[in-house]
Amino acid sequence: MHNFEFVKPSTVEEAVAALQSDEAQPMSGGQTLLPTMKQRLAAPEKLVSLTGIASMQGVSAVGGVLTIGGATTHATVATEAAAHYPGLAGLAAHIGDPAVRNRGTIGGSLANNDPAACYPSAALGSGATIVTNAREIAADDYFQGMFTTALEEGEIVTGVRFPIPQASNYQKFEQPASRFALTGVFVAKYADGVRVAVTGASEEGVFRWTEAEAALSANFSPDAIEGLSVSADGMIGDLHGTPAYRAHLIKVLTKRAVAAAS
Repeated sequence: MHNFEFVKPSTVEEAVAALQSDEAQPMSGGQTLLPTMKQRLAAPEKLVSLTGIASMQGVSAVGGVLTIGGATTHATVATEAAAHYPGLAGLAAHIGDPAVRNRGTIGGSLANNDPAACYPSAALGSGATIVTNAREIAADDYFQGMFTTALEEGEIVTGVRFPIPQASNYQKFEQPASRFALTGVFVAKYADGVRVAVTGASEEGVFRWTEAEAALSANFSPDAIEGLSVSADGMIGDLHGTPAYRAHLIKVLTKRAVAAAS
C-alpha cells in the first residue's frame, strides 16, 4: 500500500471541499477500497473518510418512506430497519460477515456498484431514490453497468430513500468464499405493482426482470412465473457457475422470494 493523506471531515460540505484536491477519493466503510489499495490496484493520494459525518448516519421511517444515511453500516440497517422494512433488513443482516457488516456502509456499496453486491438489488427493486450532495437520482437511472453509476466526480451518496412495500423478500445464492451473491433476487410488492431486481448474474450488473414483474403484478404467487424463463445471453460465466446456471437461479430465487414474502 502506498502512503496517503487521511482526512475525516465532520460535515458533507467539508467532505466535498476535501475531494476537490487531485487524487482524492471518498471512503466510507472501506471494505472494497482498502483491499484494493493493499493490492496496489488503487493509489489515491488522499482518503476522505465519510464515517464522521453525523448527518449521513441513521435510519428513519416517515410517511411510508424509509430513509437511510449513506454512512450507515449494514449492521445498523439490519437492526433499525427491521420493524419498518424487514425485507431490506434481512438483506443487510446477511451481507458478508460480522466484521464487514459493522464497517461496510450502504452508501459505499451503492457507490461501488459491484455486480454481485446485495444493496443494488434492494435499491432497484424498491424504486429507491439515491440522494447525493448535489441531487436526487432514481434507482432506475442510477445503475449504469458493472461498477458504473450516475455519480459524477466528487459526488457522494449522502442517503437513500426507500418506499416501504406491502411485502418483500431477498433471496441470495451465496458464493461461499466471498459471501457475495452468485445470484440474488429482491422482490417488492407495492400497491401499483411488483418490482423484481437481480444481482450477481448479469455482465451488465443489477437489472430488473420485467417479465416476472408483469406476471407477479397480476398474481403475486410463485406459480405466476412458472412458464417464464431467463435467457443465458449476457449472464456471467466463471468457475462458480455457467451463464445458464445463473439464468436458472434467477427463476428459482424469484419463486422463493415470492413464497417467503407471501
